Amino acid sequence: MSITLIVILVLGFFIFLSAFFTVKQQTAVVIERFGKFLSVRNSGLQLKIPLIDRIAGRVNLRIQQLDVIIETKTKDNVFVKMKVSVQFKVIQDRVYDAFYKLEYPHDQITAYVFDVVRAEVPKLILDDVFERKDDIAIAVKRELNEAMATYGYDIINTLVTDIDPDIQVKNAMNRINAADREKTAAEFEAEASRIRIVAKAKAEAESKRLQGQGIADQRREIARGLVESVDVLNKVGINSQEASALIVVTQHYDTLQSIGADTNSNLILLPNSPQAGSDMLNNMVASFTASNQIGESMKRDGKRIKDVDAPYEPPTYPAAEPETEE
Repeated sequence: MSITLIVILVLGFFIFLSAFFTVKQQTAVVIERFGKFLSVRNSGLQLKIPLIDRIAGRVNLRIQQLDVIIETKTKDNVFVKMKVSVQFKVIQDRVYDAFYKLEYPHDQITAYVFDVVRAEVPKLILDDVFERKDDIAIAVKRELNEAMATYGYDIINTLVTDIDPDIQVKNAMNRINAADREKTAAEFEAEASRIRIVAKAKAEAESKRLQGQGIADQRREIARGLVESVDVLNKVGINSQEASALIVVTQHYDTLQSIGADTNSNLILLPNSPQAGSDMLNNMVASFTASNQIGESMKRDGKRIKDVDAPYEPPTYPAAEPETEE
């Protein structure tokens, strides 16, 4: 066998083998014949005509994700960086459109995301951007679906995964949040302090009320005892004025005795002498007598003034009897 024949057989064997090819799962293969689209082959073992048909390309049918980072400005003039994740896939029945109509799908999707985000975010202030990020994602998905469906792409989902304001803005927001929490804490502390003050005031008021009630009861009992003492002294011939003076002097000496019984007392009573009790008794009796005299005088003067201020009543005379003619 000549060498030429061997070479021809080897070449024919490799050409025969090149007629078979495999396609992986979730992948589509585009076959061209002399540069013209022929067919789309799905997963499995496939056959093509060697030297006539060729594999133009392979299309991934799995869901893919493209992360797009965009810098834009909000309505309140705050620059933010946003990360938008776009999940998409090629529609299996439209592999031809995805392969031939769009050369760089990632660039196309990125352009649409930039366009939508930079149209939506400047309408919102920074706080609303955080609160309405789902609305921004929905707007991006809606715009992408309308644009990419023409090229055989299906947009599965769009997610705003990150919103990153300028570092100074974040620090300012943190300070605002901290100040707001400190304000709330101060309000709660003030309320707690007010409750403590009110409770203390109520307790003091109740204590004063009970103390006053106790003093009133004590004075009532003292007064009752004084009345009984005066009645007893009146029965032995001592009048009320002398009895009152005697009781006061007795209480005075009881007070001095209680002060003297306290060894730690530093109280000095000035002036004080053995005649102090007698002088006090005489002064009190004289005071009571003068007070009674002044009271009687005021009563007489008041009665006289009342008689003078009484309204004048003219005298009345009996009516004259009518004269009769005889």
